[in-house]
Amino acid sequence: MTQPKGYVNSEYLQVVGAFVKHLKQRSYALMQIQPGQKVLDVGCGPGTDTIPLATLIGQTGQVFGVDYDQAMVDEAEQRASKAQVADWVKHQCADSTSLPFDDNTFDACRSERVFQHLSEPERALSQMMRVTKTGGWIVVLDTDWGSLSVDTTEGDIERRLARVHAERGIQNGYSGRQLYRLFKQQGLTDVTVEVHPLLVTDYTFARQSALPDETERIALATGTVTAEELQCWRTSLEQSDSIGAFYSSVNQVIVAGRKP
Repeated sequence: MTQPKGYVNSEYLQVVGAFVKHLKQRSYALMQIQPGQKVLDVGCGPGTDTIPLATLIGQTGQVFGVDYDQAMVDEAEQRASKAQVADWVKHQCADSTSLPFDDNTFDACRSERVFQHLSEPERALSQMMRVTKTGGWIVVLDTDWGSLSVDTTEGDIERRLARVHAERGIQNGYSGRQLYRLFKQQGLTDVTVEVHPLLVTDYTFARQSALPDETERIALATGTVTAEELQCWRTSLEQSDSIGAFYSSVNQVIVAGRKP
């Protein structure tokens, strides 16, 4: 299978998922889940959220997760079985822009850090609306990579690399800031938007979570930076790290709305 730009594996999802656990919990709350309901997680990965959702709806409800990657779906099924929730948690391979469910199937629907990988996020949101019952909540959490900021003495290089990451390293790097407009255009009601900045002061974790190696490779290949500039950039960050002063941040955006 050809992987999209910005593709990450299950290990990455587990590490970053732990870091944004508080945002996951917030997205669950905005879904306004009740015991016994049927809910959907679009872009479920290895079951990172379907299993916690299972505890919220209980054995009388149902949780469905879909992901385009069969390997992720297989791992999610294994995790659900290990967590002893497989009787009411199901995962299947599916395209987010063509969900394999009937209209008005789910009481609530969510997606997290998936729209940034989609070339047509509006189609995915339309599908989420279609399969959600009237009055049901739809919640999407995504990153605004355009807000990525790193403290460095090489400010001009930092801005160039940030733009490369948002526009070339990710399919839809500005997805977070687009969500409010997409929800409004789709006709969702009671739309709310929250912005949550993520602060990282661990240089090792920053390189692990923001995938700068690929960004730097693209920047070099496209002539956005020179090898000398890239070395200056890395040296500045390493110097900050050496005195415990590394700093970076990026905004996460959560938008919730109800199907009219």
